[in-house]
This record gives sequence, C-alpha cells and structure tokens, in this order.
Amino acid sequence: MADPLAAPLTGATPGLRRALGAGQLAMIAIGGAVGTGLFLGSGFAIQLAGPAVLLSYAIGGAITLALMGCLAEMTVADPATGAFGLFAERYLGDYAGFLVRYAYLFANVLAVGTEVTAVAIYMRYWAPGVPGLVWILGFSAALLLVNLASVRAFGAVEYVFSAIKVAAILLFVAGGIAVIARAGGGAALATYAGHGGLLPNGWWGMAQAVIVALFSYISIEMIAVAAGEAAEPERAIVRAFRATMLRLALFYLGSLAVMLAIVPWTQAGTATSPFVTVMAATGVPFAAGAINAVVLIAALSAMNSQIYTASRMVFSLAERGLALRGFARVDARGVPVRALLVSGSGIAVAAAIYAATPDSALAVMIAVSVFGALFTWGMIFATHLAFRARAGAPAAFRMWGYPWTSLAGLTGIVAVLAMTPFTAAFGATLLYGVPFVAILSLVYWLVLRRR
Repeated sequence: MADPLAAPLTGATPGLRRALGAGQLAMIAIGGAVGTGLFLGSGFAIQLAGPAVLLSYAIGGAITLALMGCLAEMTVADPATGAFGLFAERYLGDYAGFLVRYAYLFANVLAVGTEVTAVAIYMRYWAPGVPGLVWILGFSAALLLVNLASVRAFGAVEYVFSAIKVAAILLFVAGGIAVIARAGGGAALATYAGHGGLLPNGWWGMAQAVIVALFSYISIEMIAVAAGEAAEPERAIVRAFRATMLRLALFYLGSLAVMLAIVPWTQAGTATSPFVTVMAATGVPFAAGAINAVVLIAALSAMNSQIYTASRMVFSLAERGLALRGFARVDARGVPVRALLVSGSGIAVAAAIYAATPDSALAVMIAVSVFGALFTWGMIFATHLAFRARAGAPAAFRMWGYPWTSLAGLTGIVAVLAMTPFTAAFGATLLYGVPFVAILSLVYWLVLRRR
C-alpha cells in the first residue's frame, strides 16, 4: 500500500463550497458543544458529584483546551474536511485513519439520536400527552431539510440557534447572580455546603462526573471538520478556537456555579433540565417556560451541527475510498446529499430506543455514543504527537506546552475510558466500544487493506 506520507494533503475539498465565515465556524463549535450535555447532561453530573461538579467540569475543560490547541495547530497547517481523520492517516498510518473516521462517524450519528431524544423530553413540558416519537420525527425532518438546502443555509440557521443560546446563558448567569445578591452570599454558601457538603459522594463521584463533563464538551472538534468549507480557514480557525474556549469556560462553569448556589444539588435531576428547575425556583413568571424553549433550541442546534459533521465525515470516507464512492457526490449547491441522509440514521436508532424504553432512552444513547468521541479525542492527541515529531513546530499557530499537554490529554482520555465500567450510567460504553473497534479492525484487515 502506498505510503500515506507520500502524497501531501491538499487542504481543498473538491465539490464542497468554502462558504463559512469565522463567526459561523465558532458558532458551529458552540452549537455542538453547548447542547444536551450542558442543559440536560449536567443533571447527571450533578447527581454524581454534587457541588464538586465544578471541579469535574474544570478538569474536562482543561482536557478540551489541550485538544483544541492540538487541533488548531494541525488544522491551520492543512484545513480540509474530515481533518483529523486525514491527519491520523498521514501521521499514524492508514489503519489509524480508518478507525478515527468510522469511530467519529458513528459517535456523531448516535449523538444526533441523543439530541433528538432530549428534544422529546423537553417537549413533555408543554405537551405531556403527545407521544415523544411525534417530536423526534417532526424535528428531524425539519433539520434534514435545512442541511439539504446548502452549507450557507446550515451556517445561517446554526448561527441564529447558537446566538440564542449564548444570549440565554448570559441572561441566566446575570439573573442568577441577581437572585443570589438579593438572598445574600450566606444563603448561597449554605446551599453549597448543605446536603453532604462540597463532596457529598467523595472524590470518586467527582471523578465519575468528569465523564459527563467530557461528553458535554464533545463536538467542539467540529471546527476542524468544518474547516474545509471555511472561506478563510487559517484565520477563521484561530479566531474560532480562541472565542470558543472563552465562551465555553463562561457558559459551563458560570452557569453551573450559579445553578448550585440557588438550588440544592439534590434537586437537579434528569426528568427535566436543571436550568428549568432553577428558573422555576426563582418564581419569575414564565421564566421556566422560556428557559425550556432555549434548551429545546440548544438540542436542535447541537443536532443540526452533528448532522452536518457526520455527513462531512461520510463524504471524507467516500472520497478516500473507505466507503461507497457515491457518498462523495454533491449536488449543484455543493451538498453531499447521500452522505447527509446516512448521517441522519441515528434518528432511527433513537426512535427505536425511545419507543422501547422512553424513560431511560437518553442515558442509553449517551452511554453508547460517548465511546466513539472519546476514542477520537485520544487519537487526536496521539496524532498531534506524531505530527510534531515528523513535521516540526508550525509557524502560523503553535500549541503551547508540547509534548506535555498532548501527553496529559491522552492520559486523561484513557483514564476516563477506564472508569466507565465502574460508573452505572456508562457501564455500556466499553461493552459497545471494544467490539465495535474489533469489528472495524476485521473489516479493515480482511477487506479494505487489500485495496
């Protein structure tokens, strides 16, 4: 087989249109990373860690920051759709590139199902008597149509969705601070210290919540996937990287800190968003309904981003001969229609699981979708180590702390995956993930490698 290093990556993706600006690129990353993981998944994390969930999200944020630095450095050097799959192929070999592409593809396909499952949960607030499958199928059809229109239409819709989320979270944090100020700092401290203290479930509970925190941050890597359709990729990627990290630090840590100061951690369940619980506790008229509308938009936004990302990964696979060539075809508007329809298959999985077990559907979808994403993150850190060893330090953007930041990030991902069998909510993660990698490996070595 030809040496993957023999032919340089072009940075341009034939057929797709470079129509995304720096602002849209940043909003795509926020669209994926600020969704169900924050608005509903944070309830799982709080139940595991109590107030120490802030430390869990800080640890997850540090790993995410290191990942974004690695991705920004490699993507600025070569912006192309499906970037980290191409980088893994180039610097770790064909087999690694194959595994990364398919692991990430399945993670996003299942994540689409995760978000649409959350949509069904949010709609119970207004229409508890309507079957969740109605909302799953209806909203899914609408977002597929948006993605089928054009990448510009997708970017515009995602920008609006993400802007609404940004504004709502800022208002939530500001309003929460006002409520805390009226009640007095002592009341906030009492809320933190009560019900078992800062570490009610010990350090192990805090460590388990890191898994949920990382799940919440997953999808921020979409910046690299979308780079192949950015108008000015080198400038846009660096700007999006910096803006995204600052916003995520404020959104996640700021909103959780405010939430835990107003409502005891024992009341942050998963039957509805803990954000809705907090707004209901403030007594402000219509506040709970308004925030429920926002978390609904957040789930739709994340779902929109994940449909887009999965379709571009299918396109990348087909372009490299690792999937049917027909999936690399685009229409007159530059949309890979066939790849897009495949990326929506997670909707069918979610619908089936929701129909079978509506009360536990979200937990099941999170557990099985998180493996592919964490595997991909670990491979990104490994790829960055190989990238620097072979290509040297780039001039345009340089990741700080090499190689220690990359090694620390890789170690963190391995540790989190090792914890999943001992965490009830994620017990199925490795049970799904290990056989999945084994099947992919067999397909590669028995079929694709011969090509």
